[in-house]
Amino acid sequence: MIKKRKTKDIIKNLAITKQLNFLIGSGVSTPAISLMKNVSGKDEKEKNENLVKEIKEVSRKILEEDFSDKEVEKTYRNYYKFLFQVIQLLNMSNSRQVPRSVNLFTTNYDLFIEKAIDKLSIENRFIFNDGANGYFKRYIDSANYNRVVSYKGLNDNYINESPSINLIKPHGSVNWKQENEKILVNNNVEDDCVVVKPTGIEGQETFLNNYFHDMLRMFQLELDKPQSVLFVIGFSFQDKHIAKMFKRALQNCELLAYIFCFSDKDIETILKNLDLEDGINNLRILSPKDFDNSILEENKDKDDDKKIWYSFTINSLTNIFEGIQDDR
Repeated sequence: MIKKRKTKDIIKNLAITKQLNFLIGSGVSTPAISLMKNVSGKDEKEKNENLVKEIKEVSRKILEEDFSDKEVEKTYRNYYKFLFQVIQLLNMSNSRQVPRSVNLFTTNYDLFIEKAIDKLSIENRFIFNDGANGYFKRYIDSANYNRVVSYKGLNDNYINESPSINLIKPHGSVNWKQENEKILVNNNVEDDCVVVKPTGIEGQETFLNNYFHDMLRMFQLELDKPQSVLFVIGFSFQDKHIAKMFKRALQNCELLAYIFCFSDKDIETILKNLDLEDGINNLRILSPKDFDNSILEENKDKDDDKKIWYSFTINSLTNIFEGIQDDR
């Protein structure tokens, strides 16, 4: 129990003292959106098409705030609560020591994050940066991420760096549209959206596109910075190009990487996908067994509802962060 409590304390401390980064995978958008392995289809092409169709349908519901589907509502609430806690982390961090910003890298191209951010911006003071610039037409340019915004007093008697959330989507988004040689970010789901479909050759498709290349390069550059921490959730590193970049980033001895596994058995899968052995100094792979059940999600066995098992989800990470305010 003491070891489990210490693990939570370490995670909380890192979140407010290091340059903060998250890598968010498809597991976080469940149960609203199916995992690729669960999508129906006669072949890989049809499965890919069905998955993209499903993501578009769910994203339209998100934008319209149609939460008649309980799974969509649950997933949205999970994102909302998580991002609210991330904003609290930024407010507590010391901008003199580390930038008061967080990088959210996600291979998902749904709009859960964007919708949650839109709602949170009404009552919370922070800057949201999705890499786009413009007014009536917003175009993506990776250079737009290199911005810091500050608030100053009416009499110029103080200046404070504003908390900022950078959203980087290296696999595209359902609200991206190609216009000539640029990518336009719209407030709707595009029929012909700019996404890297999960075909098994994501690396090749990504690097053929300058925009995706720039965003993956940002991932590499941010992890190369000193005093950085990366929290990975809902991501199994099946994307070989990202796995390769992640392994290279681990050579930065000042980077601390924490991978949170949904279940205990997922540790083996992640190590296999990364082609790594356990025991790397700056890498921690954690699963439900490393935490007290009070922060985990309780599940019932589908064949025996009296049998309970626990999983680590985005809510579990939110629960860890919620305790920071009480500790200070």
